[in-house]
This record gives sequence, C-alpha cells and structure tokens, in this order.
Amino acid sequence: MTEKHRAFAVAAHPDDIEFLMAGTLMLLGRAGYELHYMTIANGSCGTAHHTRDEIVEIRRAEAVAAATSIGAVYHESIVDDLAIFYQPKLLAQVAAVMREVAPKILLVQSPSDYMEDHQNAARLAVTAAFVRGMPNFSTDPPSPITDQAVTVYHAQPHGNRDPLRQLVTPELYVDITDLMPEKRAMLACHRSQKLWLDQTQGMDSYLDAMAELCQEVGRMSGRFTYAEGWRRRSHLGFCAADDDPLSAALDAQAWARQG
Repeated sequence: MTEKHRAFAVAAHPDDIEFLMAGTLMLLGRAGYELHYMTIANGSCGTAHHTRDEIVEIRRAEAVAAATSIGAVYHESIVDDLAIFYQPKLLAQVAAVMREVAPKILLVQSPSDYMEDHQNAARLAVTAAFVRGMPNFSTDPPSPITDQAVTVYHAQPHGNRDPLRQLVTPELYVDITDLMPEKRAMLACHRSQKLWLDQTQGMDSYLDAMAELCQEVGRMSGRFTYAEGWRRRSHLGFCAADDDPLSAALDAQAWARQG
C-alpha cells in the first residue's frame, strides 16, 4: 500500500462493531490501514438500572476504550438509541463525518437485520458515502467534498439470520481464529452490557454469544474455525466494478465464495 488508506466501521450501538466487525478491523490495521470507529447511537437504552445520562457516559467510555485498544480513531455518537431514522438531518450529520474520514473501505451492518436501528444505521452510512462527492448536498457541519473510491461491505446480521429467520450466507469470509482473544477483550470493554443482555435478550454470556456467532460463520466458510462474514455492495456510485480492497488487503486471511 503506497498511501495511507482508511477503513471506517459504522454501526448502530456501542458493542455492535465488536460483535460483527472487530476482527476484520484489527487485520486491516495490521495491513496498514488507518482505522476509524463510529456508533451512530449512544447506548442510552442499554440499561435497566442507570439514568439516561449515566448510561450514555458509561457506554461512551466503554466504546472509547474498545476503539483505543485497536488503535482506532473514535467518532462521537449523535443520537439516542431507537432514534436512528433515515431522515435528512441525521444523514447530513453522518455525511459530514464520512467526508472527514474519506474511507477506502466502509464496513456497515446488514441491510436486513433484527432491529430497525441496525438497518437504518447501514442505510445512513451507505448514503453518506454515496453523497461524499456531491457539492450540492449540505452536511452538518459543512464539510468539503471528497472524491476517493470507497467500497462498501455489509456485515452479517446479528444471529446470522434475517428478520424472517433465514440464514444469511456471506460472500466473503475473513479468518479471525487467531484474533479471538483480542476480539473477546475488545467486546469485554462493554462491561455494562453483560447484565443488560442477559436480562433482556437471553444471551447468557455476551462474550460466548459473540464467539458462537463467529464460529457459525467459520463453519459456513468450510475453511476457518472462527470468521467474520461480509457481502460487498454494488459498486455503482462508489468505486470500480472490480474493486475489492478488503480481499486485497487481507490476502490469505480472506476467502470469497464463488457462485
């Protein structure tokens, strides 16, 4: 890589990146990419015990610690949980950050997932990348346009199933087997969520739940013990038809299923 490229992970809530994208981010960092980390919502609803302001402060500190642990630049959240809507004001804010980062690789959540925040976060990030070079689209705050090619990759939905319970099969598998202790440690930064997820979603140990998701993706690959899965979005409006910088950067650690 002859210049410093940037990889930008954008998700809905603090800990979504850790569940779905952290291993791939770590590998991109080792490949020389500058890493950027953003959750659009601040985690305000992720508690049964704290006030809104208390949990927002707690979860911000946890997210900053997680991003710092892999050398990623942390970008501030901009709305409360369950307030991620595909609407102009929020799009203008996300687009401002997108132009600031100007990523070559954009990692986002699945376009079809079990909750609307996840789906809307993906839609906002994708459109924010799409309008990166449109001078007549106003961002908040105002940001200069960028003209770099960006390739968009969608992560697996939570549980590896769509909202109608159908298994989602990745196009690209990234081997994270050797990184599982580090990915687990990164997720463990979100200590506030263990009790909350146990009580509300029956996830038992959130660390074990994450490992089981990655293990299932590994089995789907037929090659890796633990993996993160990705589907590459259409190139139209973003990059050249054959651009696949994630596969190029990770080389032997990524495998694309054919057909």
